Amino acid sequence: MPQSPTTITDELGIALGNLADAAAAPFTPTLRLGVTGLSRAGKTIFITALIHNLLTGGRLPGFAALTEGRFIGARLAEHPDAGIPRFAYEQHLAALTGKEPHWPESTRRISQLRLTLKFQSKRWVSGMFGPTVLNLDIVDYPGEWLLDLPLLSLSFADWSEQALRRSKLPHTQAESDSFLREIGQTDVLKEANDADAERLAAAFTDYLRRSKEDGRAMSTLPPGRFLMPGDLEGSPALTFAPLPAPAGPVRSSSLYAMLERRYEAYKAIVVRPFFRDHFARLDRQVVLVDTLRALNAGPAAVADLETALTDILSCFRQGDNNVLTRLVARRIDRILFAATKADHIHSSSHDRLEALMNRLVADAARRARFAGAETRSMAIAAIRATRESVIDQGRERHEVIVGTPEAGETLDGVTYDGRTEIALFPGDLPEHPESLFDEGRPVALKFMRFRPPQRLEKNAEGSVVLPHIRFDRALDYLIGDWLK
Repeated sequence: MPQSPTTITDELGIALGNLADAAAAPFTPTLRLGVTGLSRAGKTIFITALIHNLLTGGRLPGFAALTEGRFIGARLAEHPDAGIPRFAYEQHLAALTGKEPHWPESTRRISQLRLTLKFQSKRWVSGMFGPTVLNLDIVDYPGEWLLDLPLLSLSFADWSEQALRRSKLPHTQAESDSFLREIGQTDVLKEANDADAERLAAAFTDYLRRSKEDGRAMSTLPPGRFLMPGDLEGSPALTFAPLPAPAGPVRSSSLYAMLERRYEAYKAIVVRPFFRDHFARLDRQVVLVDTLRALNAGPAAVADLETALTDILSCFRQGDNNVLTRLVARRIDRILFAATKADHIHSSSHDRLEALMNRLVADAARRARFAGAETRSMAIAAIRATRESVIDQGRERHEVIVGTPEAGETLDGVTYDGRTEIALFPGDLPEHPESLFDEGRPVALKFMRFRPPQRLEKNAEGSVVLPHIRFDRALDYLIGDWLK
């Protein structure tokens, strides 16, 4: 039977944390927004754009509180948790808007930032209509950590069976061959020793690392901390690997038993505290997905992405919230599935990108709605890096995107220097998403990475304006109902 993600002690800790949040600001409601997604989905960019647009009153025609004239403003508030690093908003904005704009570094640790929003409420509050404040806590953490959440309900034997089965699939053999040779040469019932554990863990980590490369874009490969160990590097909790089920009885002194204990220690030391202290205290969730990277890698990566999203979303604490239940057992009552980098394709394919997103999360979205949570899928770009154009070639007209590829990007044998602007026709997404899962019917698509916009407009107050695609609608869906 699957193990429960939380123990009674965990649930008590979660309830106490929620009560502490309420006690810290009894007269100011707090909405905790989790920004999650797998590697390179654009979490840091999304959060930076969210903060900047709220602070500067950006061009957000789809954000109702702003267009209705009820949004008064926002300010950075005192950091709500002294034990969690602050999201480095100022540094990330400087990277995007400096003399040589570049994308900020990817998330490598959990961080948080609080905004206090002030707006004119349409509701009857404390016997009057008038200005109201809301604390918006934005929680950011590495996408790799998401992959660990399903481990909470898997035993070592279950996880090993899944991991080894995936490593033997045709599209993973090139990356897993060395690791599988190490496993094949190991007697899992031999006396345990650290040298064997370290050898197997190193081979497994190399397999994980190779699977994350752009050409593969595989997603369902926990443990996430193996590629981002931090202070735990070299510790027993990060020195294990999946093993085949032993043929005979397992002694407590065997290699199999030692790695099983280390797997359970990983869950106890790394995964469970993250779930309990952060993930289980969220009210809203945006799940950012780089679907284009998976499409570049082919049908196997697309199917793998679907599996990853289904496994991850099964760990969300979903359901309807009210004032009383939020004090003890917070639930995520609204989830946005966002296909990022919509600016890397022409707008004529945006509806097809959303259709693919709906297909990838169909099972998870049905479960969320059954639990009482709302879901929506959108194709967005938090910061738009390209513009659209049309190229005439004789009697044919091609809808293209225009932008500057990142240095090192290649296309048709040409390697770009990061300075040259090009017009690109990346291909049309198919009308029916199912075809993208078919190994026998490859779709000719080519998506490149582009530099951020090099010249940005400024508003009347002198603040830069970040161009976007449907970011205003995403923001309105995530927090708009709290600003009425």
